[in-house]
Amino acid sequence: MSTSSPLRRSDRPRGTGRPAVETPPGVLRALALFAVVRLAGVAVVVAVDAIAGRPFGKSLAHAWDSVWYLHIAEHGYGTQVRITSTGAVQTDWAFFPLYPGLIRALSDLVHLTAGQAGVLIAWTCALIAAYGIYAIGHHLYGQEVATALVALWAVLPHAVVLGLAYTEPLFTACAAWALYAVLKGRWAAAGALALLAGLSRPSGIAAAAAVTGAALYEAVRRRGRVPRGLWAGAALGPLGWTGYVLWVGGQTGDLLHGYFRVQSAWKSQLDLSVGPLRILRSMPLDGTGPAYPMAVLVVLAATLLFCLLCLERAPLPLVVFAGVLLLLVLAMSGPFSSRPRFLLPAFPLLIPAARALTTTWHTHRHRARVLYGTLTTVSLLYGAYLATLAPKPL
Repeated sequence: MSTSSPLRRSDRPRGTGRPAVETPPGVLRALALFAVVRLAGVAVVVAVDAIAGRPFGKSLAHAWDSVWYLHIAEHGYGTQVRITSTGAVQTDWAFFPLYPGLIRALSDLVHLTAGQAGVLIAWTCALIAAYGIYAIGHHLYGQEVATALVALWAVLPHAVVLGLAYTEPLFTACAAWALYAVLKGRWAAAGALALLAGLSRPSGIAAAAAVTGAALYEAVRRRGRVPRGLWAGAALGPLGWTGYVLWVGGQTGDLLHGYFRVQSAWKSQLDLSVGPLRILRSMPLDGTGPAYPMAVLVVLAATLLFCLLCLERAPLPLVVFAGVLLLLVLAMSGPFSSRPRFLLPAFPLLIPAARALTTTWHTHRHRARVLYGTLTTVSLLYGAYLATLAPKPL
């Protein structure tokens, strides 16, 4: 395991003439492990669906928010639903356009159903994301930590989402490679990828903040003598998220506040003062099974891991990216049981755990195997519960 500072390593000279994407050693083994674990998760979900008498693949392509994305892909934006209990009008403008746009394009190109295209895109993006996560881990800490980082990401409690027609795989793929581009000093590519991340999910603002914040820090550190493409990357990063938010505002007739009113109808709004306290109010189970207590455990663990990430002096873009995602989870209203899914793209939080797992592998290999086997079992079974049986949104 490398003992060099991640900050110093990320500051190494650029422009060596190497290919834009280098293939780090060991990546195929890490991706194979990731694929085996997540395909096992898909198999468990399909098996539970079969036992419950549901159509093949229903929970993979038609779980909760997936239905909205598929409807947008097939019919475009404009659907509204009135909630009779509150009178609120929920619109599909709350869902960002990149994923349904890709579904529409792929289904037209190869004549797949929207559900099939959505699942295929999610699986492909999950592999691309795992590759990006490995590349970052290898660049900063070497092959063993990179493998552990991907392995842990594969067995998170909500990793079942990586096999469903959801946006987290797409967002993580764009964000991971944007962060890798920043670490390699490829600013224009980082900005373009952050733009795509901003078009994929509301939390895409985290990727934009990481890229733009790192660019500004670099400009200050170099006293204005910035590398080529830095300002382009800094400007491109926020355009995807900002552009869609303003477009929704234009559709509603309120350019600056329209999107946030749309989100409020979905009970999703920023509330820095009472957001964290909502955790305690959410603790009564109210018939939700293990989802809420598991969500609380995941969020508390994420908070601890973020503190450890900062203590390790991880590169600034990784800290900003993970920090913004964690802040959104703590401060946003809405169903708390969904918070671990929102944290799924925050893979930098796993760096301290990956380094600890690597150390355990060298000193107590049997203990490491038992630990990883336990995490895998919990992830597969709990993920199947969330995708097929949970009474609250995933």
